[in-house]
Amino acid sequence: MGTLMVFSLFAAQLLRIQGFDAASVSAQALDSRLHEQTIPALRGEIVSSDGTVLASSVTRYDITDDPTATVTYTKTVNGSLQNVGLAGAAQDIATAINGQSAPILAAMQSAYAVKSRFTYLAKNVTPQQWAAVNALGIPGIYSQSTQQRDYPQGTALAPLLGWVDASGQPGGGVELQEQAALNGKPGVHLYEQSPSGAQIATGDNKDTPAVNGGTVELTINNNLQWYAQNALAAAVNKYGALSGDVVVMDKNQNLLAVASYPSFDNNDMAEATGTTFTSRPFTESYEPGSTSKVITMAALLSQGVATPTTPVVVPNTLARAGTIFHDAEPHPTEYLTLSGVLAQSSNIGTMEEGGKLPASTIYSYMKKFGLGAPTASGYPGESAGQLDPYQDWSGTQRYTVLFGQGLAITAVQEASIFATIANGGVKEPVKLVKGVQTAKGFQPAATGSSERVISQSVATELTKMLEGVVSKTGTAEAADVAGFSVAGKTGTANRYDQQLGRYNGYTGSFIGFAPANDPQYIVSVTLQRPTKGSFYGGTVAAPTFSQIMTYALQQGKVPPTGSQAAPYPLTFDPSITSKK
Repeated sequence: MGTLMVFSLFAAQLLRIQGFDAASVSAQALDSRLHEQTIPALRGEIVSSDGTVLASSVTRYDITDDPTATVTYTKTVNGSLQNVGLAGAAQDIATAINGQSAPILAAMQSAYAVKSRFTYLAKNVTPQQWAAVNALGIPGIYSQSTQQRDYPQGTALAPLLGWVDASGQPGGGVELQEQAALNGKPGVHLYEQSPSGAQIATGDNKDTPAVNGGTVELTINNNLQWYAQNALAAAVNKYGALSGDVVVMDKNQNLLAVASYPSFDNNDMAEATGTTFTSRPFTESYEPGSTSKVITMAALLSQGVATPTTPVVVPNTLARAGTIFHDAEPHPTEYLTLSGVLAQSSNIGTMEEGGKLPASTIYSYMKKFGLGAPTASGYPGESAGQLDPYQDWSGTQRYTVLFGQGLAITAVQEASIFATIANGGVKEPVKLVKGVQTAKGFQPAATGSSERVISQSVATELTKMLEGVVSKTGTAEAADVAGFSVAGKTGTANRYDQQLGRYNGYTGSFIGFAPANDPQYIVSVTLQRPTKGSFYGGTVAAPTFSQIMTYALQQGKVPPTGSQAAPYPLTFDPSITSKK
């Protein structure tokens, strides 16, 4: 009876192993053979408005090795099958990838010595090279799919686009801004592997394909970007400037070019050098100087305090808030109209007229034009500039903000101000990304709403006043564009140095639009701390504006409008005015 019970227990156990637990044991065995490999999603392209590729990803492979399997490598040598082991494998792999066998063999031997089943042999090889290696049939040799980011435009767009590091993470710029759209979704390669490390071709293999990233289309005009970058580099070098920025946009505030110099090469970040790796027109704020006077003029015209022909007596100096103010150059008492104050960029005249407005009113117009807040571009790390609440303005700051000192602004914000005037007083959101193309179609980028800042009539008056700046009696005759009417403003400001904690050098700039009567392009040129020759915006920035604007108008096939003389008188006769 006892013997029968023992046999019954054996039978039950055998039935459990062969029947009930068979599926579980089989699953465990399969799990031990299954391996999972990530299939990277190909990062999406970044293209310009005309489809030119600005950034793309190419597939590359990292070759890996299990030397405990590779040591068994055999091949036919002189008609007979021989074991050539690690040395033979290293030599054949080196030949296939056009490399050196010594470092490959060293990596194999180091891993084999500690019985490691994984080591890298080569990285970033091309698909053709990996195919040649794979065709050798060397046991233990595998690959990992990777990506390499390529930037065909190089330094011309590096600060704007940013870069991608070796781990696939974006390093600023559009690469970071559009990470969600560009990154895609990785896939999975599931395969069975034998104890020797070889993939079982007839095994339980399954792929979940990767979903590649979308194509991000920018508003940038690639040819205009290239031209602006080169013109800017020439100006920075000519005037010995610390750095320079150019912004080109249309009146709807689509950014067509965003250039900064010095730049860097985002194709080789290991060797990249530069003062900054971000796009300075978005991230660097500075005191703008006289280009900001257009806001004061817009407020005066809008509030009905003055007109373009209002007489303004401008003495050599002016006492305000316990401080003696003066213009850039000494002069006798001048008899200017409000248009003349703007054309000759008189700080004193601007203070006299702007001082008639309450501080709260000036502040409100500055806010309406976009000062003190980042634009709607979405660019990562964008600066809001600095605009203190008017209640916190010091006695002198109450007047210096009228001519662009005591506040800070970015080049993109400045261009936006002039684009608003060019657009008849309506401020549009600043736009850098047009949209994203995916397998589901094109998805336009979300944009904010437009806002009227000044009336159409005030914008028209202000435009005519700005034409007087680009005249023989204005401060920016060098900004003239043959065959076209140009409206714009010079800027020359003391430059605050954050590292020194004091003013050091100047910021010279010119911003304008053309044709003045039907604006197509807004161009902003800024040079920081020029040291050779002049530092005035009318000298160091206006000529580069003219070059870039000329190119933009020609490329855009804009018909000539003819140059126009200043539509408003810049001076007045005090004897006639006093008689009235």
